Amino acid sequence: MLELLSLTAGYDRRAPVVRDVTLTLAPGEAVGLLGPSGCGKSTLARVAALLHRPDSGRVVIDGEPARGYRHRAPRAQRTAFGVVFQQPRQSADPRLRLADLIAEPLRATGRPEGAADKAAETADTVGLGGDLLGRRPHEVSDGQLQRACLARALILRPRYLVCDEMTAMLDASTAAALVGVVEEYRRETGAALLAVGHDRVLLDRWCDRTVEWSGLGSRHDDLAAAKPPAGRSPSVR
Repeated sequence: MLELLSLTAGYDRRAPVVRDVTLTLAPGEAVGLLGPSGCGKSTLARVAALLHRPDSGRVVIDGEPARGYRHRAPRAQRTAFGVVFQQPRQSADPRLRLADLIAEPLRATGRPEGAADKAAETADTVGLGGDLLGRRPHEVSDGQLQRACLARALILRPRYLVCDEMTAMLDASTAAALVGVVEEYRRETGAALLAVGHDRVLLDRWCDRTVEWSGLGSRHDDLAAAKPPAGRSPSVR
């Protein structure tokens, strides 16, 4: 289980963008985090994935408190997460070929053996043709680059996926394809999902429950009352 407990976070301690927020994500559960632009969703997602240190509160991963953030996080905790951001061009090193972009987490965690083969295999699972793997980000479309970024997020077989507006920059068919890839991965592995967005229809269809958040204010337990999609019930309250 991933537990975000009484988190306050931001980029200036005098003006946090997340204040006293609690949210839980059970193993295998898909939770949608719905809210308008600027309400702090992405900051909370970055804290959840150990990419940003909160000002206060705790992140607990499978019963163990986070022991660091970013490169200071222990490898076992850091690699429990796969993250896909909204804008692939801002999250991809423009110098890297797509094959190297996808394999980057393997090399960063000291697992270079067979990285090229694993990158090609993972690229295939996200629908990225092998002929594109030798290209650099400026030589492919946004959709193709986002497929590579999703492959990068999956290559270490994470237990938790954080998708921060993953489909916002994509056409409808590519968005549907990538959501399908995430769901297939979750069926195979039992991974949990935190999907951040402002499209209620997408989140309600994709997730077990949708949590609506307007931003700062009084204390939020699970941010707000969880709203399950019609015909589905939330696995955690």
